[in-house]
Amino acid sequence: MKNITTKALKEMFLRFFAEKGHAIISSASLIPENDPTVLFTTAGMHPLVPYLLGQKHPEGTRLANVQKCVRTGDIDEVGDPSHLTFFEMLGNWSLGDYFKREAIAWSYEFLTDEKWLGIPKDRLYFTVFAGDDDAPRDDEAYELWRAMGVDDSHIFFLGKKHNWWGPAGITGPCGPDTEMFYDSGKPKCCDACNPSCNCGKYLEIWNNVFMQYNKTAEGAYEPLAQRNVDTGMGLERTVGVLQGVSSVYETDSFAPILRAIGELCCKDYLTAGDEDARGFRIIADHIRTATFMIGDERGILPSNVDQGYILRRLIRRAIRWAMRIGIPDGSLGTVCAAVIEQSADAYPELLRKRDFIIEQITLEEDRFQRTIRQGMREFDKLMRKFQYVDCERVISGKAAFRLYDTFGFPIEFTVEMARENDVEVDIEGFHEAFREHQKKSQEGAEGRFKGGLADHSDQTTKLHTATHLLQAALRRVLGDEVAQKGSNITEERLRFDFSFPRKLTQEELREVEALVNSYIAADYEITCDEMTVDDARKQGAIGLFGDRYGERVKVYAMGPVSMEICGGPHADSTGALGTFKIKKEEASSAGVRRIKAVLESR
Repeated sequence: MKNITTKALKEMFLRFFAEKGHAIISSASLIPENDPTVLFTTAGMHPLVPYLLGQKHPEGTRLANVQKCVRTGDIDEVGDPSHLTFFEMLGNWSLGDYFKREAIAWSYEFLTDEKWLGIPKDRLYFTVFAGDDDAPRDDEAYELWRAMGVDDSHIFFLGKKHNWWGPAGITGPCGPDTEMFYDSGKPKCCDACNPSCNCGKYLEIWNNVFMQYNKTAEGAYEPLAQRNVDTGMGLERTVGVLQGVSSVYETDSFAPILRAIGELCCKDYLTAGDEDARGFRIIADHIRTATFMIGDERGILPSNVDQGYILRRLIRRAIRWAMRIGIPDGSLGTVCAAVIEQSADAYPELLRKRDFIIEQITLEEDRFQRTIRQGMREFDKLMRKFQYVDCERVISGKAAFRLYDTFGFPIEFTVEMARENDVEVDIEGFHEAFREHQKKSQEGAEGRFKGGLADHSDQTTKLHTATHLLQAALRRVLGDEVAQKGSNITEERLRFDFSFPRKLTQEELREVEALVNSYIAADYEITCDEMTVDDARKQGAIGLFGDRYGERVKVYAMGPVSMEICGGPHADSTGALGTFKIKKEEASSAGVRRIKAVLESR
């Protein structure tokens, strides 16, 4: 088997699918452009949902790329040899073009052919959908693997939990998948050991999703008119297999980052004890993720809400572990610099924003050092209270959670300092309070993100159209420095974030609102043209040139007032929108303002 570098695997994957007629498109932003239901781009298919639903993609029906992704559900698991928050996903898509036969044949060719990865065939195992009351067993995928020469003993039928890809929302495209696994060589955990086990023998390296059904609001699964293929190969995990290492952190892409951490704490990752090695991995992953978040084209800053909250949590967890393994205060900018140097060839925007990214991480590090000191003062007050009332010397779960939630004081710090004072901590009570907090946060998030562009309802489409007119009006009133920094659109209202250094006056808000309504009253036809990035730029379109859609883009024009690159749904004319009403204008983050608005019936 070939020992292939991270860079070589990316180049090889894209070259393979280019030879199969795929257009190579750029990675989309980590911040979803038109989907308020999630905070981050979590998979390669995420930015392509409108095209999987039937919209025409400017680059055609066969696409491939390397997509930046962030998944935050396993933050507390990061530190083991395999979990990552930031990762890259290799993917190829068929938008109503080829289907199972080509997808399976090409996957097998890329994995096993000596021209490509050359993985020994006897080390590969495959799973297919076993069928249930909603959809039949995927015998077609099974027979196609057999046609490739795969033995029955290497194919497993698994249920919906393992081999079914659900819709992006409650309804929409979905279908069975087939997954490809590499046999690590470890012994079986039991006689029934198969790729569904978590024993580490089988490592998933590729997933082909066959979107052939549409889930209706009634829960039925109907055949899709446009059948799609959506695949995803985890870059870091596959490189780990090819390089013969037992951890994604031992691959070539992490080597310079771990080396920078080691130089700061005067330790070596490969010889460090288990706890120190865990700290190395947490710092490497979290600072790498933070670097890409801040350096993203729609970059974010640490805050207490939404994406900014996740960013702050990652940086602060890295800081805590930096303190534990002996890294001097204020040194994480050095780790950040190593991440940028390692990734700049593929993502030059990190190099362009290098000083800003390092500055933000350093500022957050300084803030958290102050937070730790404040938390220690609150802990001391707690200790004095115990001594004063002479109560049982146990810190309640609620008190420990208050230190964590209100002051950002890590529970590990509370436990360690309590032990030094011969005091116990009610850990179960802490976790109960934490779970209750998560439940309330989740309920709040579900309310906050109800609806969204993924459902393409008429009202959501109208509100999305109105954001174009709002941006045009803001630029006319405030100047061309205004640029969109994010949006959140439900069926009830739009939320639009834009760059501007100060609060808008009431006169400015009234002028913006009046302008939008004048654009609506003019009933401009909304047209869409496909063109090259250069042509879009020459015609004066605003947007993220080429970074999301490739060399050809969709440009939506609304009379003489708005021309933007965009991939979301739009109304046919501005006159269909209703009456535009601004409900609130407020700060979103440093240098970014936020407007909330609605459309009222006339």
